[in-house]
Formats: sequence, C-alpha cells, structure tokens
Amino acid sequence: MEALSDIQPQALADKLAERLHRPPDLISQSFALSSEWVGRYLFLETVADKDKVEKALAFLAIERKGRPEPIDANTLVDALTESMPTIHIKAASQFDDCVQALLDGYCILLIPNADHALFVDVAHVVRREISEPKTETTVRGPHEGFTEDIKQNMSLLRKRLKNPGFRIEQYEIGTKTRSKVIVAYLQDLAPEEVVSTFQARLQAIRSDGIIDSSYVEEWIQDKVFTPFPTLLGTERPDVVTSHLLEGRVAVLVDGSPFALIGPITFFQFFIAPEDYYQRADIATLLRWLRVVSFLLAIFVPSLFIAIVLYHHELLPNPLLINIAAQREGVPFPVFLEAIMMLTTFEVLREAGLRMPRIAGQAISIVGALVLGEAAVQAGLVSAAMVIVVAVTAISNFVSPSYSFGIAQRLLQFSYMALAGFMGLYGVMCGVLFTIVHLASMKSFGVSYLAPLAPTFFSDWKDILVRVPQPWMKTYPRMNGTRRKRR
Repeated sequence: MEALSDIQPQALADKLAERLHRPPDLISQSFALSSEWVGRYLFLETVADKDKVEKALAFLAIERKGRPEPIDANTLVDALTESMPTIHIKAASQFDDCVQALLDGYCILLIPNADHALFVDVAHVVRREISEPKTETTVRGPHEGFTEDIKQNMSLLRKRLKNPGFRIEQYEIGTKTRSKVIVAYLQDLAPEEVVSTFQARLQAIRSDGIIDSSYVEEWIQDKVFTPFPTLLGTERPDVVTSHLLEGRVAVLVDGSPFALIGPITFFQFFIAPEDYYQRADIATLLRWLRVVSFLLAIFVPSLFIAIVLYHHELLPNPLLINIAAQREGVPFPVFLEAIMMLTTFEVLREAGLRMPRIAGQAISIVGALVLGEAAVQAGLVSAAMVIVVAVTAISNFVSPSYSFGIAQRLLQFSYMALAGFMGLYGVMCGVLFTIVHLASMKSFGVSYLAPLAPTFFSDWKDILVRVPQPWMKTYPRMNGTRRKRR
C-alpha cells in the first residue's frame, strides 16, 4: 500500500480523482483557515451528507485558530472528536485507505505538511422505513420487519436482546462490493463449534460481490445438491431473536432484509412465528394442518396418477366409473394431463408474481379459473384433474417458508414422474429415497431429522406439538446448546 508522506493537498486530490476516473459526483474543493494554511476536502455527493461536511469544516476552523505550524493530525482528530462526539473521525496514512473512505461516504480532509489524512464520517444512508414483512405476515404479534440497512436491523435486535452476552461480529466480504456481513449469537448459549463453523465458512468466501443474503447462503450451506434448505431465511426480527435464544446463530447482510439462521432442521419449517402468539392447543392444531398440507401437496397428484393408471382396484366402483366417464374423450394420458395442468398453474403463479401488483393477482386467479373451466369444457382435461391440481396448489401455499415451498413443488413433480412410470411402487421408492436423503443431511453439525433421528424426546415439546410456555424449562438438546435449563 502506498503511504502518504509529506502530503501536498492539491497533488493528492488530483491523484484520488484520477484513481476514481473523475466521476461527476466527486466534490473536490480547497478551504483556507488562514493566509498560510490552505487545505483541501473531497467527498462523493451521492453518498455523503453536505450538511455534515459544512459542520465538520466549521468546527475545523474553530480548532485551527491559534495553532502553530506544522499540524499534528492525531491531535486534530482528538480535538475534533471532542467537538463533534456524534461524528466518527479518524486519521490514515495510506493512499488506498483514502480511496476506500471516499467510497464509504467519508469526507477526506487533506492538511498541508502532514503525513496523515483525516476521514470524517458524513455518509448519507438512504433507508427504507420499518414496515410489516411482506412474506411472513401474522395476525397477532410484532409487525416490524428488517430493512436493507444493516445498522437498522442490528438496532431491531438490540432492542429485543438487552444482554451483555449478545455478540455481533462484522466481516467485509466481496472484493468489489466490500459488503458488511454480521454474525450474531448469544455467547452463553450458542455452541462454540457452530459459531466457529459460521466464522470459518464466511471467511472462506471468495467472491467479487455479495448483494443479498442468498449469495452468502450458497457459500455456507452444508449441501448443494438438495431441494431442502439447510438455513432458514426470515425478515422478522422476532423470529431471529427467538432462535438466538435457543442457541442458534444468525447472519445479516447489508442491503438485504432477509436474515439467515442456522442450524435448522426439517421439522422447524412447519413452525410459523404466529405459533408463539397463540394458545398452545391452537398452535399445535395449526402445525398439524401444515404437515397435512405438505403431504397433500406432494402426494395427491402422484397418488391420483398411480391409481388411475395402475391400481384401479383401490377405488370404489362408483368413483371409478365416474372418473372413467369424465376421462372419456380426453386425448391425453393422465400423467401428461397432470403435468400440463400443474405446469400451467406454475406459469400463472410466476406471471402473477412478476407482473404489476394491481394486475398480477387478477391474472393469476381469473386465469386459473378461466383456463380450468375452458379446458374441461373443451375435453382437454377431466374435472377430477382440475380438483387435484387445485388441492395441490392451495396446499403449496400453506408452507410458512417460501424456500421450503419450492422444495415441495420439486418433490411433487418427482413423485408424479415416478408414479407415471411405476405406479405406487415408484412413489414408495421416492419416499424411501427422500427419507434416506434427509437422514444423511446435516445443518452445521446438527442432524436434519432431529429430534426424530437422532431422538431427543425432550425436544418434542416444540416440534409437531407446542406445549405451554411454562412447560418449556429446557433448551433444545439437538442444537448442543451450552446451557440445559432456562
């Protein structure tokens, strides 16, 4: 790194401007505090606050009066820090540090006959107001959601965790973006091996840029070739807080409203934030409803295909005759019919997401109704297939996690293919393969099927059932939490 020795403000300012290829938002001007003392300041007006710059220069003029030459940069930093305690000021002696400081929103003060430059934090951060999460709505409970500003997200966690053991570690990842990445955990609860694994995987990231937390997820996840997520993504600070209180670790990325939580298990994707804001019996009922919806989403189309194609004897005669009458005149086999209908629905769903919000919902709903009814009347599909697709589609939306819902859709298409070629035997082979695959997975050292395999009976009180809060007297054993009792 090139050092700043015997600094000449004008020459250094020109060199910094050349390094940035003289961008139009670079402000470089001189300022005189006496007849012999002329310095120079630089900042990028698109990321800096001009009011803060003027305030810093005004205080600098006050501190300069009566001081003899030469100027000692560190002494001036101390004096300015006392005068402006809310503004971060530091001195640096490396040219590359000056370049990065400009990009970070600092104002650089170049002082004559000094070997240091002053960096004054005048960054102007454009923030989105805290609002309700878009993907995790709840009827009862907090309505605050993370934003794209990492400092604001940290404050939301600090507000909920007033504990000296709350640890926040910051990394800069991305050779070009230098994105801030935060690792948050409770020191007295999170296992050392889990924390060290997070730290090691983050430090091993070699990428040009990190734009969203999903970029980090792909680098630190345990398994690549799997439809099941090994990290939980959420934009709710209350969800992150609850997981930190159970000994897990959270990752936040500057510029992303989604935090990552790990380790996570398969059964925790059936848990919604609202479960803890309802009575225990209601929460348990809702969890079982999500499990049933998951089974309906992945098995209804495949079982329908398998039974209609290979296993007619499993249906009552009146229902079998009814389905046969509906399929009379349908030109496509039931497997191709199901693939066509579900693919059409997926296309409509994607169109509803990508189109303007005003028109998207109308197109997705009206399009599905009109196409379904027209297809039945035209004899392209049977009415029973429309019911199967509708049940499957609605069940897919019950999943609290969007990434886990995508895994459901991949499973349903896989099971449909197996049912079309091998009937119920193919479906059973797919189920066995899925169970083996899940049993082989880990999330930061924790088995993906815990607390079922391996079995931790004490952890069952908050998995498929939720017991009342006074009964939850122990921390989850499957996480390896340092403390046993709350």
